[in-house]
Amino acid sequence: MRTTRGRFRLRSAALATALGAGLLLAPLPAQQAVAASTLTNTGFEADGTGTATPSGWSTYSAAGQNAASFTEAGGRSGGHRLSHWSSSAYKVETYQYLSGLTDGTYTLSAWVRSGGGQNAAYLALRNCGSAEQRTDLPVTTSSWIRIVTSVKVVGGGCTVSINSDANAGNWLNVDDLTFTSGSTGLGVKGVDLSALKKNEDFGATYKNASGTAGDPVALLKGAGANYGRLKVWVNPADGYNTKAQVLATAKRIKAQGMKLLVDFHYSDIWADPGAQTKPAAWAGHSYTQLKTDVYNHTYDVLNALKAQGTTADMVQIGNEINTGMLWPEGSTSNWTQLAGLLNSGISAAKAVSSSTQIALHLANGGDNTLYRTWFDNATAQGVSYDVIALSFYGYWHGALSSLQANLDDISARYGKKVMVAETAYPFRLDSKDAHENIIDLSSELISGYPASSAGQSAWLRDVMNVVEAVPSGRGLGVVYWEPAWTAVTGNGWDPTDPSSGNAWENQALFDYDSRLLPAAAWFAHR
Repeated sequence: MRTTRGRFRLRSAALATALGAGLLLAPLPAQQAVAASTLTNTGFEADGTGTATPSGWSTYSAAGQNAASFTEAGGRSGGHRLSHWSSSAYKVETYQYLSGLTDGTYTLSAWVRSGGGQNAAYLALRNCGSAEQRTDLPVTTSSWIRIVTSVKVVGGGCTVSINSDANAGNWLNVDDLTFTSGSTGLGVKGVDLSALKKNEDFGATYKNASGTAGDPVALLKGAGANYGRLKVWVNPADGYNTKAQVLATAKRIKAQGMKLLVDFHYSDIWADPGAQTKPAAWAGHSYTQLKTDVYNHTYDVLNALKAQGTTADMVQIGNEINTGMLWPEGSTSNWTQLAGLLNSGISAAKAVSSSTQIALHLANGGDNTLYRTWFDNATAQGVSYDVIALSFYGYWHGALSSLQANLDDISARYGKKVMVAETAYPFRLDSKDAHENIIDLSSELISGYPASSAGQSAWLRDVMNVVEAVPSGRGLGVVYWEPAWTAVTGNGWDPTDPSSGNAWENQALFDYDSRLLPAAAWFAHR
């Protein structure tokens, strides 16, 4: 991710109305649905159109609004789907009770759509002998998205539940449910803290949600974050994001019991699809020398981390390398040379620690053609790696359904774990400093996700839900980009210009009073 003076603009078509925070519906009534040990009528095909209580399912509404749940034509597969909708505000639950289950962990999967705007719209697994588990429906008007939730069954019974607490005209669709053995969850719930050291050096302070000052790393860990990501520049003008800065912040990350992801840019400044500028010290080097440079730099940083007891758990060899790195020698126009540079960095990382995971990171996370082309080339050139990492900012990179389709495809095609290594969303549009923010107009927002604390929370939640749903447990996790980069004079986007402002403070996870925002609580989810 790179901030610039200019505006990035995404003018996407409207998807839906604002997404509300979820609230539990009323408890189930005493009379349960007829129990079975397997989920039945999972595609809602048994009854045709207009059935309020489909075969095998029960419907409950404390206000007698059962008609807000019904089957209709237009399933994801087959001819029908379940829908919740009413012309007036409503609360309704469609559920199926299972009994005779063998105790253990089970996962519910379903394909869903929702226009958004509900107070709550979610799938739940409850009455299972353990804590209720739920997954909220994302906003997606035309494309189906698969979501999952898992629960530990104790006592042989469990209720599969589809819930709406909705305003007039709000709707959802559900189809093709499965309930099978197995569990879900995310191994990486990360925060990129690359700007933290400089921010604090220029006076930044941080508080918990109640306003009590605290260590930002501890605050984010307390919210559920379990990974810290740090970028490395070679010789930046401002002296930050060097080996020395990474070593200092890595100690803080590891002291909190978090894991460490090191992101090598192989540049003195931002590296991204539009700029992969060689470090000044390497500018005149040949391709052969650049391979040595990459190895030595990578080994030096990672070995220093290991020596101080903060070995990297994962390493990115390059940042957003859609178009290669170390231009022109490492451009994707010469894949043989790009592969040589990548393998040089990978060899250095593995020489320091064979257990360190290697990630290759591209932007444009919804672009399946890009990822297939790029990783087909990497495979053909014998590049060895463990994780495919993506940047996915919905205001630039498309719909959540495109992210899901890409994650599903590439995780299966290459047999790799996948993760969103960068995402973020604004909690407001105005700027705290004099520098305009990257996203500062309502026309740039993703419909259904307002620039508010609720909209920011919903975005992070839904990206995490999409990654969690990647089949075969290959959805590794999500990293939120620069949650602690607040508007502090001296820590602007341009390391060569001390007077440059911050274009990112409205997408941080600390508000303009330096308080931790509600979105951070989603790191604690499964």
